Amino acid sequence: MMTRLLYAVAAVILACGLSSVRAAAGQSPLADAQHDYNAGRYNRAVDALNAAIAKSPDDATLQFLLGESYYQLREFPRAAASFERAVQLAPKDSGYHDWLGKAYGRRAEESMFLSAMTWARKTHREFEIAVELDPENFEARRDLIRYEMNAPSVIGGGDEKALKHIEALEKINPIQGQLARGEFLATKKRMPEADAVFDKILESSSDRPGVYFEACDYYRDRPNAEKMAEGIDKAEHIDPDDRRLKFYKGVLLVMQGKSPTEAEMLLKSYLTTVPDNSDLPPHALAMEWLGKLYESLGRFSEAAEQYRLSLSLDPHNKALEEELKRVQKK
Repeated sequence: MMTRLLYAVAAVILACGLSSVRAAAGQSPLADAQHDYNAGRYNRAVDALNAAIAKSPDDATLQFLLGESYYQLREFPRAAASFERAVQLAPKDSGYHDWLGKAYGRRAEESMFLSAMTWARKTHREFEIAVELDPENFEARRDLIRYEMNAPSVIGGGDEKALKHIEALEKINPIQGQLARGEFLATKKRMPEADAVFDKILESSSDRPGVYFEACDYYRDRPNAEKMAEGIDKAEHIDPDDRRLKFYKGVLLVMQGKSPTEAEMLLKSYLTTVPDNSDLPPHALAMEWLGKLYESLGRFSEAAEQYRLSLSLDPHNKALEEELKRVQKK
């Protein structure tokens, strides 16, 4: 049960491609902190926000951004405390409840069994509240679905619950519903059905590149380089300046075994120019693929170093631990 619990939490945490609910930066301290946050300068954002909160302790937007900043720094107890304060000050804000659920999920992931169960139940409840407050908060709906399709019933999970919420989401937003259904089918190892869903998504006409990047994530793990290339092309057509393109193009080249110099450049550029943020492909994953590239080129010491760096950011990645052990023997 514990493995399923942690997987449920991790599935919610690692999901990317959806924008978080941001507070409007109306005051200068908040605007400055938001600027630092967007640039990945999370420690600077924390300092600025704590100074602003000392003067305005009842400002929910300051508390919320402080929670997000702590979350990106992986200081999850502090993140949860800040989100709790934001929820206390603005109890009807769906986004605040969703992020509080994410922080509780991280607490569950890092806790021992009994404590993890308690944090997991809190995670589920916050996601439920977020959806109840705003049925069109698609990020919260996806978080709730991910939780329920991975968690055991004793802590609120279950396939029937997840499918019920997927059906509801399909009625509100068909593409988001299809993404959720495809993820559900892939999680349950019903791969031919998942293939059919994601192929349909590739044929859709969304105006959001994140839709196609999520399809790319599926095809990367499948793996299917040809379909992933289609997804990248569709996303690039929508926004050729999307900063996620560096990551996906680099990964695709590694999968194809083509242009290793360009693949290295793209992945390194992504790591140095794009902040490590939970709304974007994680740096840990970019490091892992850089390691795969080096391993394919016989540069085993460099591959091992990238795998170690990736594990420092994603210590629960058991598969990567095995990759590191394997490459260290070469």
